[in-house]
Amino acid sequence: MSSFSGPITSTVIWCAVLFAVLAWAEETSMYGEILSPNYPQAYPNNAQKTWNITVPDGYGIRLYFTHLDIELSADCEYDSVKIMSGDLVEGVLCGRKSSKNPNSPVVKEYHVPYNSLQVVFESDFSNEERFTGFAAYYVAVDINECVDFEDAPCSHFCNNYIGGYFCSCPPEYFLHDDMKNCGVNCSGNMFTDLTGEITSPNYPNLYPENSRCDYRVILEKGFRVVVTIKREDFDVEAGDSEGDCPDSLLFTAGGQQFGPYCGNRFPGQQIIETKDNVLDIIFQTDETGQKKGWKLRYYGDPMPCPKEFTANSVQDPVKATYVYKDTVKITCLEGFEVVEGKVTSTSFYSSCQSNGQWSHSKLKCKPVDCGSPEDIKNGKADNTEYTLFGAVTRYTCNEPYYYMKTEGTAEYRCAANGTWVNKVLGMDLPQCVAVCGVPSQQFAGTQRIFGGKRADIGSFPWQVFFQSPRAGGALIDEHWVLTAAHVLEGNSNPVMYMGSTLVHNTALEKAQMLLADGVFIHPAWKSVGELQTRKNFDNDIALVRLKDPVKLGPNVSPICLPDNSPDYDLNFGSLGLISGWGRSNERRIVIGLRGAVLPVVPLEKCKSVESEDPKVDTSTFSFTNNMICAGGEKGSDSCEGDSGGAFAVQVPNQENTKFYVAGLVSWGPRCGTYGIYTKVKNYISWIEKTMKENRVSDQD
Repeated sequence: MSSFSGPITSTVIWCAVLFAVLAWAEETSMYGEILSPNYPQAYPNNAQKTWNITVPDGYGIRLYFTHLDIELSADCEYDSVKIMSGDLVEGVLCGRKSSKNPNSPVVKEYHVPYNSLQVVFESDFSNEERFTGFAAYYVAVDINECVDFEDAPCSHFCNNYIGGYFCSCPPEYFLHDDMKNCGVNCSGNMFTDLTGEITSPNYPNLYPENSRCDYRVILEKGFRVVVTIKREDFDVEAGDSEGDCPDSLLFTAGGQQFGPYCGNRFPGQQIIETKDNVLDIIFQTDETGQKKGWKLRYYGDPMPCPKEFTANSVQDPVKATYVYKDTVKITCLEGFEVVEGKVTSTSFYSSCQSNGQWSHSKLKCKPVDCGSPEDIKNGKADNTEYTLFGAVTRYTCNEPYYYMKTEGTAEYRCAANGTWVNKVLGMDLPQCVAVCGVPSQQFAGTQRIFGGKRADIGSFPWQVFFQSPRAGGALIDEHWVLTAAHVLEGNSNPVMYMGSTLVHNTALEKAQMLLADGVFIHPAWKSVGELQTRKNFDNDIALVRLKDPVKLGPNVSPICLPDNSPDYDLNFGSLGLISGWGRSNERRIVIGLRGAVLPVVPLEKCKSVESEDPKVDTSTFSFTNNMICAGGEKGSDSCEGDSGGAFAVQVPNQENTKFYVAGLVSWGPRCGTYGIYTKVKNYISWIEKTMKENRVSDQD
């Protein structure tokens, strides 16, 4: 089989080529013959055949019949030959026709200006009379495209030649790519000056027909194109009643379209304001209806920027309109600021840009944020979430143990400078100071003079217990204890406790232990060595600074200090409270707190008491104005172990019971009679100065 594949294949290829050549020749031949089946014999019944005639492009077809012998019927219903040009039926033939003139054998002829025809022959089921059919011939004939067609193929000049035609243009015109239409060279013009004038071709003479003119205005960025046209400078062929423009002028800029316009009056506004620096102008005309055209003027208008600026601000300068390159200073209103990263400011500059937008347009004047209010010692702020300009926060102290030191200092407002400000203190924070001199329960001893009795620490919450040597003191501040100088002599690191009625070891484990951070003895206190030989207790006062602040509560709170006013001068008979764990009548050492009520008496009473020790002459002791004498002949009194404790007197002119430390237990000639107390009022200046100059780090 393989030995025959070559020749067979070659034969198939040559047949295919020959068939293609013959088919082409048939389809594009310049002439040809068409004969009905079996011509000139009778054509068969039920016959149907179609011939497709095609001549070269640029030619028409002449089809003529020299013989026609087909069964005649109404509308050629039975047998017929039909000539068609596309969907158009050029003719239908039947019957018998012949030419008697030998020089003119044509019996029927067709001329079409197209290069293709179709001939279709059909017969029905009977040809009893033996009709012979038809003989027809066709030839390609030249057509005059410039004349034979209803629509002129050329816009200007049409030139016919055998097999085709070509178009040509008058001077100053050019032939478009379609090779049919002529136009003028009016495209590609570009205008860059800030002002200018543009006209249609030949203005004010007739503009060319069948043309498209493209113009472009390109201005510097920041300027928008504005076009003006006078009514008398616009005359373009008008459209029909539906508004279509055969000739038209169209403008496009930045996505906007203006037009198309036509007619002898420029419709609408005579000014076209674009929003872009580039304007395209398109002028199109058809083949008819020439007019004088148009003339326009344009200029560059600086791009406007909106008058709206960021809220909560003022602008300088203030103008009716702002245009390209204008610069304004934007200043935020009081309480507002601009935040850029970590930098804040109250103003910034903004410039009108070429795109009609302001620079720095994203910057906003936002309310000043004061941040969360600072914490205060022994208090808190009630508003820590809303912290913008104008916000209000109120400080409160941890009641009932602390109160606001200065009235009117609780409310703070977020100010324009970003700080919390109080009307009284400004930016300084309020102080919560300890409530002083208010016991959680009243001491039950009401007798004027009587032996001391058991007391609860809640009646004397300021009472401090010195463990070694056994003594007492008075809490006057979270960080300070007031006591007698002789208690601290040679004892720079005393161990103290508060909050417990009992002072045995088990009770002290639950008490609040106070650690000393400094001891300050009055500079006028004279150190003489042994306490038993001392006869001068003048200036018997000292301060202990605590390492940590005391935790206040119902059993721990300070006692008030007196001031220098006459209201704090003690009168004879004024009552005061004393408390402590010193020696009592029943036993030498007590572990439970005891208290008593004592009256103030003249200093001479203390001078007249003889000492328990017959060897000690009381009259040789120093008695000064810095001392208070209190007690009675046979009654309550402070004694050994009570030194440094407070002689508490009710604060004058107070509706509620409140106590201040009028004196400190100093010494006495005999327990159970009269005792000497350091007059605290005389040392207020020293106390305040010492506390101020020796503040601890966590004090405000």
